[in-house]
Amino acid sequence: MTVDLEAWIKERRITEVECMVSDVSGIPRGKILPAGKFLKAIGEQGLRIPESIFGLTVTGDYIEEIDLNPRASDVYLRPVPESVRVVPWYKEPTAQVICDAFYFDGTPVDVAPRHVLRRVLDLYAERGWRATVAPELEFFLVKVNADPDYPLEPPIGRSGRPETARQAYGIDAVNEFDPLFEDIYDYCEAQEIDVDTLTHESGAAQLEINFNHGDPMEIADQTFLFKRTVRQTALNHGVYATFMAKPMQREPGSSMHIHQSVSDLKTGRNLFADADGGNSEFFLQYIGGLQKYLSASMPLLAPYVNSYRRLMPDADAPINVHWGIDNRTVGFRVPISSPEARRVENRVAGADANPYLAMAASLACGYLGVVEELEASKPIEGSAYQLAVNLPRHLEDALLRLNRAKPLREILGQRFVNVLTTVKETESRAYQQVISAWEREYLLLNV
Repeated sequence: MTVDLEAWIKERRITEVECMVSDVSGIPRGKILPAGKFLKAIGEQGLRIPESIFGLTVTGDYIEEIDLNPRASDVYLRPVPESVRVVPWYKEPTAQVICDAFYFDGTPVDVAPRHVLRRVLDLYAERGWRATVAPELEFFLVKVNADPDYPLEPPIGRSGRPETARQAYGIDAVNEFDPLFEDIYDYCEAQEIDVDTLTHESGAAQLEINFNHGDPMEIADQTFLFKRTVRQTALNHGVYATFMAKPMQREPGSSMHIHQSVSDLKTGRNLFADADGGNSEFFLQYIGGLQKYLSASMPLLAPYVNSYRRLMPDADAPINVHWGIDNRTVGFRVPISSPEARRVENRVAGADANPYLAMAASLACGYLGVVEELEASKPIEGSAYQLAVNLPRHLEDALLRLNRAKPLREILGQRFVNVLTTVKETESRAYQQVISAWEREYLLLNV
């Protein structure tokens, strides 16, 4: 449905508009304008930002502009009308709108994460396919931590005490923070973010929100906005919400499981099931693509040095690219379902991943499996934790694999891969300069 932005803004008496794009890290970047100036700017290519913001590291540093314009020239933002929403936590009527970035000759900015996902979805459309996704996003609530040298701690709930025991699927444990979650649901409803189930995960004050299935771009937009919503709501309640993959030493990590399926664009038939309701050849080839290429896509699914702390044996996270039926120890779980709902759950992606890039990577791997007619291995019956680790163990290994995977690089865009690689190498070098508490504890007086 096309939205008339001018009419929408006037009807709601909006005074300011937040114009946002996602950078590589999934951080909202952009400009805030008075409503009148916003409407004037979008008609004159006036919403401009430097292309170099797509080369920002998570620490806020710019990379050397080798693959970006060396003049740090502007690109312009074109709002996506159907993405406009009221920001519900502001007192002043304020709108937020997601934008696409373009060069002044009208071509899209190929290093923008939203465009990377669009590239992949266009390939699906060219073959008459429609992808559907449904993410499950985990996060922790933690006490306000003003000094990053101190470990994170669970916050105090309504009982006046922090959680000290595992509370997987605990109803009363969720209710400890009921006022916060009521606000999250209210804010999501106000923004038309289609979230579904809330559950308590295994970690102390670790929660999971499931999204209803839908178009990957729409769901990626919603996930992008949801992460911002949760962080803002938590701050309003005097706690932090974090989507770090592994925020606490003795707690499990946080994932972004991505359920995905592919249907015929004309008939709507789920291509993952054959005429008899069994797994189709298309489905097995799709899994074959995930198995072959997912390790190379890890910089998009596990983008930070911290991400790889989550991917440990017996830690509710996969360590390899095996698949199985209703098996939570594998990288790719196939839930028990009807043929119409046949899907595969990618359990590798972390909650810290940029949703546009995580979905683009996962769908690209499956696409390559079908196009290259790859063969999936046999499903795992027992625990995949008893089998060898074959996912990258650290970010440098993941970057090496990505840059060796030519078919995947071509789908994502070579220039984007170059920029992503430079960003991640810059972040990794910054991390290597930090001396940890572990080093001071065990090396200072012993070696």
